[in-house]
Amino acid sequence: MTLSIIVPVYNERATIVEVLARVLAVELDKQLVVVDDGSTDGTVELLEEWGRHQPEWVTLCRHPKNRGKGAAVRTGLAQVTGDWVIIQDGDLEYDPRDYVRLLAPLVTGPARVVYGSRFLGNNPRMFFTQRAGNVLLTRLTNLLYGSSLTDMETCYKVFASDVITGMTLRSDRFNIEPELTAKVLRQRVDILEVPVTYVGRRYDEGKKINWRDFVSAVWTLFRLRL
Repeated sequence: MTLSIIVPVYNERATIVEVLARVLAVELDKQLVVVDDGSTDGTVELLEEWGRHQPEWVTLCRHPKNRGKGAAVRTGLAQVTGDWVIIQDGDLEYDPRDYVRLLAPLVTGPARVVYGSRFLGNNPRMFFTQRAGNVLLTRLTNLLYGSSLTDMETCYKVFASDVITGMTLRSDRFNIEPELTAKVLRQRVDILEVPVTYVGRRYDEGKKINWRDFVSAVWTLFRLRL
């Protein structure tokens, strides 16, 4: 059984090699798909050099211009061949060592979608507006879709391949997160959550999501519900 890992990357020169090293160190059968989303800080050249020394199950894709995380995820999905699919950000906020924990309910039980919750039993490092935005969006998701999630906006979403590859996804930016969640819940597929570790970064460290993405997420949740 193979885990396909999609890594959307935009201007992550300072972290991407370390992230990929941590991904490669996880002892699982893997397919790695790295999608550079029009980086301008030297990330592209770094990935090209890194890619020359990688096995054949590592695929590098590139967008000539920045299109957003959602667009990068959709490009990655077109390359997926594994039994399960996970999305891995190109920064160091999430720890790939949590893959085993995330996959356990898929391997041993009936779960088909698993989310890594930053809030289950944890108090993650996160600035106030980010925490408040996550709470509000998660509560809105639960209200609109009858779910009981604790962390809708988590990056760590793991899907049985047939669940996600069968979706028609349209989001280009960070609204890919509510779109994925809404479409899973509309299929009446239960989402199981397990705790994961998380160390948030500040805007001066490269954090990219902002208030416009919050508004877009709200609109996406309402649009797909109606």
